[in-house]
Formats: sequence, structure tokens, C-alpha cells
Amino acid sequence: MPVTRTARCSALLLTGTFLLTACGGSSGEPAKAVALTLTNCGERVEITSAPKQAVSLNQGTTEIMLSLGLADRMVGTATWTDPVLKDLEKANASVPRLADNAPSFEKVLDTEPDFVAASFASTLAKGGVAPREKFTELGVPTYLSPADCEGKDNSGGGDGTRTKPLTMESVYGEVRDLAKIFGVEERGDELVESLKARVTKATTGIDASDSSVLYWFANQESPYMAGCCGAPGIITNALGAKNVFDDTIEEWPQINWETVADRDPDVLVIGDLTRKSQTAETAAKKIAFLESNAATKNMTAVKNKRYVLLSGQAMNPTIRTVEGVEKVAAALREYRLAG
Repeated sequence: MPVTRTARCSALLLTGTFLLTACGGSSGEPAKAVALTLTNCGERVEITSAPKQAVSLNQGTTEIMLSLGLADRMVGTATWTDPVLKDLEKANASVPRLADNAPSFEKVLDTEPDFVAASFASTLAKGGVAPREKFTELGVPTYLSPADCEGKDNSGGGDGTRTKPLTMESVYGEVRDLAKIFGVEERGDELVESLKARVTKATTGIDASDSSVLYWFANQESPYMAGCCGAPGIITNALGAKNVFDDTIEEWPQINWETVADRDPDVLVIGDLTRKSQTAETAAKKIAFLESNAATKNMTAVKNKRYVLLSGQAMNPTIRTVEGVEKVAAALREYRLAG
């Protein structure tokens, strides 16, 4: 059902400087009226006022917005791989879910959005919800997570390739960008500092340089395993460990089980997903396969049951990648594979 558009806050432009005026926010410091222009993934994005009818098309951008206290300025979310973070459940319940996966362009437009954000370039492209220019033509600014475009080539097939290793700075930059767009910059700074503190706490004193890991996201027949340089690379590098497929720059190459068994990692990091778009989405199904398949049941990690279960969001470049650092670090210590 369409939501009536509310009045937006105004911004004044005097002698080249924008004056920010108070506008109601959901918590903490009041939101401020915003008028800014930024370059995002090669696109010029003009924000004339702080969004009041925002739609987030992927869980990653959704959880950032909810963490910034912006639920009351969101009119839709979509594309979920996992349950929302526990402390965001109440806020999330107040925002309509347009679809568990990708909604139609028309469904998004029914919300009368004044801002649309997505985590993946494929979401805002042909074959996804709609190309960015379709929204631009209607006067709706869009934002794409920098982690999916900075140092990344999405022109080929699959999930793209990394021309440069991803770092958490891209995720922190996204948090700050969204906070600025919505006029809640202090909240953005606080969120970034809390994430950095968690990474520091999880990695202080750890040395996993003698340990190897493999990241399996989904699919049983042609499994998606992490290449060197995406979000799993952030986790691996933070701990000093080795990804057994760090010789590929593909984001999520599909690799046969014989090759996986031949690499024989010390630990298997397994995506525990609740979506239903691939085979073996849950960790339970993945583990059952690993322990029964002739090619994998004799792997070191399988025989020793060295598994680390992560949400899909922790294996994507999101604020939950920090959760991945914490859980993999704890597991390596528990398995006595890290100092």
C-alpha cells in the first residue's frame, strides 16, 4: 500500500554554504536538513533534503540504516539472507518488507520513495530491481555500497572480481555517507567507532599465520567459495590466517569438490543462511553434505569437525563482517590454531 509522502525538511543555500536546520529524528541528536552532492560508484548523486521515504533493497544497507536509528524514515526493505540483528528486531518490525528477495520496480515505486539504497551493483542494474538511471529519471536519488564498486570489476559474469583487496574502510565510508545523507552524522561516527573497537578487541594478540581457512557461502552442486579479496579477505587478513583460495580474485568463484578437498583447509567457515534460493543454504545441510560426500568426508577440517558458522551478512561486506572477525578469531583460538 502506498505511503503518503510526508513533508521534507528544507535547506537554505547562502553564499555557497548550506545551513542545516533541525528536523525530527527517531533517537539521539535531532536529524538535520541535508542538501549535498556526492559521487557514488561513478554516479553523481544529488540529495536535496534528508530522506523521509527511504527504501533499502539489500539487508546490508538496511541494517546500517536501522543501526543509525532511521526506521521511522524507511518505507520498505528487501532481499534478506538472514534474520535481522537481534538488537534491531523491534525497529525492523516497523518497516514494511517489500519482498524476501528482489521486489519489482513497480513495488518499490508504490512506496513513493525519495531515496533508494542497495548493497550490490546487480540490484540496481538490468536484471535486478531496475538500473539506477530508471530511478534518476523519476527524481529518486540512489546509493550503492562502495564495497561493491571500489576496487571491483562487475562487468563480467558471476559476482565480479576484485582489482584491489577490500578493507573495512569501505564499509565505514558507507556508514558515514548514509549518516550524512540522513543528517545524523554523530550517530554514524559513533557506529564506526564501535565497530572499530570490536575488531581491535577480537584481533589483539592473535596470530593465526600457520592456519588455513575456506569460506563456503552456498550451493551444494557447484559451491560458491570465497576468493582472496572480498569480505572473507577482511576476516582472514585481520587474523593473519591464509585463505586456501587466495589465488583467485573472483569474489565467489564456483569450485568443484575435488579441488576443495585437495586444498584441505584447517577450518571450514560455513554460511548459515535462511534464504531458499540455492541448495544447502543452512549450515546443517552443508555439514551433512561434507560428512557424507566421498570427496570431502576425509578432509582435515571435516574429520575434526572444525566448523565456524557465519550469517550470510557476515560473509558479505557489511557491518556484520565484524561479527565474522569475532567468530573466526574465537574459533581459531578454541581449536588451538591461533596464538
